[in-house]
Formats: sequence, structure tokens, C-alpha cells
Amino acid sequence: MSRLTETTEEFVFDLFKNELDQTYIYHNYTHTERVVRSLKEILDNIDIDEKDAEILTLAALLHDTGYTRTREGHEEESVKIATDFLEKNKVDSSTIEAVNECIMATKFKDSPKTSLGKIIRDADASHFGKKYFAEASEFLRKELEVQGIASYSPAEWRNENIKVLTKKHEFYTDYALKNWQPRKEKNLAKLLKTKKKRKSKLNTEELKAKYKAQYKNESPERGIQTFYRVALRNHIKLSDIADTKANILLSVNAIIISLVLANLISKLDNNAYLIYPTAIFTLSCVISMVLSIIATRPNITSGEFTKEDVKNKKVNLTFFGNFHKMSLEEYDWAVTELLKDKNYVYSSLTKDLYFLGKVLERKYRILRITYTIFMIGMIISVLSFGIALKSNGAQLEDVLPDENASISYVSYIKTPKILKK
Repeated sequence: MSRLTETTEEFVFDLFKNELDQTYIYHNYTHTERVVRSLKEILDNIDIDEKDAEILTLAALLHDTGYTRTREGHEEESVKIATDFLEKNKVDSSTIEAVNECIMATKFKDSPKTSLGKIIRDADASHFGKKYFAEASEFLRKELEVQGIASYSPAEWRNENIKVLTKKHEFYTDYALKNWQPRKEKNLAKLLKTKKKRKSKLNTEELKAKYKAQYKNESPERGIQTFYRVALRNHIKLSDIADTKANILLSVNAIIISLVLANLISKLDNNAYLIYPTAIFTLSCVISMVLSIIATRPNITSGEFTKEDVKNKKVNLTFFGNFHKMSLEEYDWAVTELLKDKNYVYSSLTKDLYFLGKVLERKYRILRITYTIFMIGMIISVLSFGIALKSNGAQLEDVLPDENASISYVSYIKTPKILKK
């Protein structure tokens, strides 16, 4: 390697390191190194003089330096950078012109005209015939995406690569045709195979989706199952809500009755006027508790059925109350018979849904009555306590001797027998 080549290599490395945007994932110094290696591979296997070899090496090193300034027209910018650099290093004008011609030969849209141009073009596009083609291609796709130039899906990029390999690219040198073209064809075959496999998979998925949609449209089975599932789930949730409401009433009334027994009943001997309000209050609470218990009390049926009931489709095997006394063998036989007939299955689910609804209606009807009694009982009890207290206060005013009496109203309530004497 000549001194000029070493200086150029250092210059390009520093230029890319300091001035190249990080979004250039593909067009960077790694790509330049690969082009130089591929060029050396060609030069080692053809007859070429040292001067031309040096020109090609300089062009390979400098051909992408224009990316440090712009993407569009980077070849022209690379020529300017190369010219400035080579002139500073006192390279003769003919060499500079030859290097610039080789740089412009890397322009992918134009076909190379000279033998040196063909060599540098094959070196620049050598990745098409290399094992790292897939890696380099993916880096280029990502570079275009990151820079906002174009966004390709994997399938779109695969089609773009197939188009380039079949229509837009060709190797020009004998060495590239003999050594890189076979690998290029393998890369193309791999792309075509992947595309075919993907297309077959998509067709299969589309066919499955089509038949699945057609099955859904033609068969109401899914809709029927959804109906029963949703309806039964809603009934069970409503039953849980009803039980919760009943438990709340039971707890509240139990607390109220315990407080009445602990605090109010013991004072009725000396406060007879509170007997009726207390009785009303306690009675409303007891009735509410009883109705809450009735609403949540389970009702178990006989738990037995006969084979005739199963054959005549009269028994609902989805409800435990119809089979809890039967043996496992009998129940297994009955379920097997049930599953043989789709209409029998739906009939059993319909019965289960219907009777769950009947149970819910009974629960909510009793709960409505319970809440009504509890509410009215509370109102009447409060009114009764108010009336009793007011009436007892009026009687005290008649019994007391005058306004200056030493005994107070409260003392009279607590010791009525002394005042009467």
C-alpha cells in the first residue's frame, strides 16, 4: 500500500468519524472497507498496472465521502472532496481526473463505460454476491426508515430486492461473473423462496379466515352459545346481588335488635309510654329478618330421576337438585344420553335459565317487600317514639304543682311513683 493510499484511508476514517451523521447505518466506513476488500479481491485476480490499481483504491476509499454533506448527488460531492484532498496532497491532475471518473462510475443509475469504471462498480455492488447480503440489505432498509426517506415492510423490501437483483443490477467483470454471480443467484433464490412461502402462508390464512367467517355466518351455534353463556352469567350475578342485599338486612336488623334488648327493654318498667314504640320497632326488625331468611333459604328438590324421564327429556341435568341422590353411573349415563341430542342440551339450558329466573323473581319480590316493611317500620317507630315522648311531656305539666317546683322534668320521668304519692 502506497503512502498516498494510507493517508487517504486515514482521511476518510476521520471524515466519517467526525462529520458523518449517525443515521447512515449502511453508507458508513464499514461499507467503504467492504468495497475496498472486494476491489482488492478483483485486483489480485486480474492483470492491471500499479497506477490503475492505485486510482481504483483511492476511488473506493473516497467514493462515499459525499454522504457527509448530502444524500442526493453525493457522488458529485465526493468528487469535490476527493479533488480538494488530492490537490492538497500534490497529486497530478490526470490521476485526480481518473479517480473522479471512477467515483462517478459508482452512480447506480448509469452504466459504467470504462474498464476501471466496471471494476469499481462491481466492487461497490459486491454485497449482492456475498453471504452478508441479507445483513447489508437490512441495514440499508433501516437507514432509509430512520432518515425518513422511505419505510418498507419486510415483504415490500423483499420485493424491492428481487426487482433490483433481476432487473437493475449486473456484474461487469469476468471475475465477478465467475465468483460472485453464483452467490447472487443463491441470494435471489432465497428471496424468491421466502416470498413464495410467505405467499402460501398468507393464502392459507386467508382461506382459513374465509371459511371461518363463512361458518360463523351460516351456523348460529356460536350465537346460541353466547346467548346461554351471557344469560346464565347474568342470572347468577343477580342472584348473588339478591343474597348480598338479604345479608345486609339480616346484619342490620340483628344489630338493631341486640341494641334494643340491651338498652331499651330494661327501662320499660319505669317508662311505660315507650312500650308501644319499642314493640313496633322490634316487630318491624323481626319481620325484616324473617323475610330476608325466607328470600335466601335454599329449596332442594327430590334429587332423583328415572331413565324414562331422561328418554322423554323431562329432567334438567344441569341443576344439581335433580340428580344429587343419584349414583355416578346413572348420572354419567344420563349425561351421555343428553349429549347425543343437541336439542336436548339446549332444552336443558333453557329450563335451567327459566327456573333460575323464577327463583330470582321470588327473591327480588320478597326483598322488595322486606325493604318496604323495614322502611315503613323505621318511619312508624320514629313517629311513635316522638308522639310518646310528646304525650308524656304534656302529662307531666299537669301533674307538677307550679313552675317553682323543686323536682325537675327529668327527675319525674325517672321516679314517677314518688310524684304520684
